[in-house]
Amino acid sequence: MAGLRTVTISSVSALLLMTSFANAESLTEALSLAYTNNPTLNAARAGLRATDEGVPQALSGYRPTISGSGSATRSWTNYEYLSGSSRNSQTNSTNLGLEVQQILYRGNRTKNGVKQAEAAVQAARESLKATEQEILLDVATAYMDILQNQAILELRKQNVAFLQEQARSARDRFAVGETISTDVSQAEARLSSAISLVKVAEANLTTSQANYEMLVGKKPSKLVAGYAVDNLFPNSLNAALSKGLSSHPSIVAAQHNLDAAQLSVKIAEGALLPTVSVTGSADRSWSNNISSSNTHGATNSASITGAVSIPIFSGGANHSAVREAKETLGQTRIQLDLARDQVRANIVSAWSVLNAAIPQITAAQATVTASRLATRGVIEEQKVGQRTLLDVLDSQAELIDARISLVQVQHDRIVASFAVASSVGSLSAENLKLRVSLYNPKEHYQAVRDKWIGLRTPDGR
Repeated sequence: MAGLRTVTISSVSALLLMTSFANAESLTEALSLAYTNNPTLNAARAGLRATDEGVPQALSGYRPTISGSGSATRSWTNYEYLSGSSRNSQTNSTNLGLEVQQILYRGNRTKNGVKQAEAAVQAARESLKATEQEILLDVATAYMDILQNQAILELRKQNVAFLQEQARSARDRFAVGETISTDVSQAEARLSSAISLVKVAEANLTTSQANYEMLVGKKPSKLVAGYAVDNLFPNSLNAALSKGLSSHPSIVAAQHNLDAAQLSVKIAEGALLPTVSVTGSADRSWSNNISSSNTHGATNSASITGAVSIPIFSGGANHSAVREAKETLGQTRIQLDLARDQVRANIVSAWSVLNAAIPQITAAQATVTASRLATRGVIEEQKVGQRTLLDVLDSQAELIDARISLVQVQHDRIVASFAVASSVGSLSAENLKLRVSLYNPKEHYQAVRDKWIGLRTPDGR
């Protein structure tokens, strides 16, 4: 495979419309730009950071809750006596209180909640890796699409130039009576068709350029040859399947989701167990009674209370939550099996495309060589009257088709290598050795895990 890879890259350099390296943009640079700028990838990173916050939220169950209270009241009272006299009274009162509550036991829901949050973080990290692989594969595909469509457009334009010359020659020969009008019509019909195919090629190139800009974040400049990444995956299908099924991010993420679902069952069951808590409170009240005899006073009070809450019946809600969690657990097990099946299918499919592309390149190169020689021979025979103009047009069409097929299989071979690397779970910025600052998800996690207070995110927002 290594030898064929070298031949393929060399052929791509020759056929995929390469430009000078000055001010050129390589596939590595495109992948690096996408790793930094791609909005889908950055959104996934932001989603992971949000998932990180689930851990400190779960850990808060171990910590006390503190609340303060305050109130101020003014009341008026009018006393009327049987003697006909009356007296007014006004009371001002103020109260300040502080309460501290510590949960001692809540059916292991806090412990299991922390474990569940950590499992969710691990799953989100693996999902981020899967997203990174998808984006890098999409960028490599878009890059090679541009090279392919540029090459096809150039071949279509060359064909138009050839057919223009054939049509002009046919008209000149018809004008002097050396040929018939049928040759002119055939040449002009082929020319019209070729011009329309140039428009199609231009549209395909524009589409691939727009897709590239969406993924990379900038318009493509001059692109140089792409390359295969055969070094990122094993040399046999069985080894690739073993690697993918054991370490692909989609499978690992599904395994962590299964852990989280199992903990969800335990958390739901914990709601059926007692809750033990201790609450301490302190209050200070001030009272000022304005009447015929003014009274002023302050009252201090404090208390500590231990409480046990035992759920007896919640209208069936807690039991339903347990059943729901169990059904979700069953769903997650199925999703894990589905992830394995999808990875297996993707590996087999990508591997098949790669193995098919390798011999196709050799066959396409041979076809191009043969078609080029045949076209030259037909043109020479047509000049001496042994072949017709239609023979020349058909031979030229076969040559163009053969050259386009070669461009396409070269494109498919490189894209297939990226697809295999992605399907086994090894297509990453680190493995590709991109010149970027690698995103480390642990930095944010460690910054917020034990954070008790603060509204700003670690980046200052």
